[in-house]
Amino acid sequence: MSFPTVWFLLIAVLWVGYFILEGFDFGVGMLLPFVSRNEADRRAVLTTLGPVWDGNEVWLLVAGGATFAAFPEWYATLFSGFYLPLFLILVALIVRGVSFEYRSKYGKAQWRQRWDLAIVISSTLPALLWGVAFANIVRGVPLEKASNGSIEYVGGFFNLLNPYALLGGIVTLSVFLTHGAHFLALKTTGDIRVRAHALAIRLGLIAAVAAVAFLLWSNLMLPSINAKFLTLSVATALFWVAGLVANLRGREGWAFIASSVAITTFVTGLFVALYPRVMPSSLGSQFDLTITNASSTDYTLKVMTVVAVIMTPLVLIYQGWTYWVFRKRVGASQIQHPERGVLDTLHL
Repeated sequence: MSFPTVWFLLIAVLWVGYFILEGFDFGVGMLLPFVSRNEADRRAVLTTLGPVWDGNEVWLLVAGGATFAAFPEWYATLFSGFYLPLFLILVALIVRGVSFEYRSKYGKAQWRQRWDLAIVISSTLPALLWGVAFANIVRGVPLEKASNGSIEYVGGFFNLLNPYALLGGIVTLSVFLTHGAHFLALKTTGDIRVRAHALAIRLGLIAAVAAVAFLLWSNLMLPSINAKFLTLSVATALFWVAGLVANLRGREGWAFIASSVAITTFVTGLFVALYPRVMPSSLGSQFDLTITNASSTDYTLKVMTVVAVIMTPLVLIYQGWTYWVFRKRVGASQIQHPERGVLDTLHL
């Protein structure tokens, strides 16, 4: 297996990890006003994210860094062509981090309500735009060769807002909402857990309808990869249904695992649809960016591989340990000082 193929697979793994971990993270943020009835509820919900939300974002940073180093042409074309949506995602992630830290810095209820609204909006925007971005990449965007010989994006922002891409955004939005509801049902007690259970079923059905429509459209649009993609599409549907059934039976852990596996097969299917391309052109296959013409030198990829082999297990061990330490459920009854912040809760 060539080094470009290895790094294409590794970047796919990083995006799978990001969508699973940040997926429930976004889902919980979006569900905040729907599963909470008072300040104690809201603090309990946010405490489930307190130890892990910033660690989940590391997967995005590593995926971006790996793309920059392994496939610089892909990185340059992606970030120039998708500049506005990626900029909006970046702003949303900054606002989201600030919201977690600042909602408890002032005692007034109105202050906390404004930051809670910021959490909801800054969780919704990336959940929608990531789906739009990936759907556009799979579908193909207007790329052509520039005068300097490089491949450049020649479309505008509104080229990205096509029906197929918007459907992809609805899929990721509804999937993350359901995934977040599974996580809350697994991590909370009392009324929050009950509300999360009920929402997971409703949202899961909406996500299922949107995902089936998206996967069918993708299979019809991309007949060249129909067999592999169809297999992964069926697997995604089966795992998603298994998660909803597990939720109905009160098996929150299995429900969360099933939705995580469904996200894995879904994202894997998108990368299968791409390979060996990393960014197809809607103007002709001669303008496609592939793992060959977009990659760094073999020596660069070899050095990166050595670093990844050493560092990746350490990151996985550390993050796994974090989840293990904070594995217990959280309930509103445990919140002794509703006027204090999320970070304070972690030290109660």
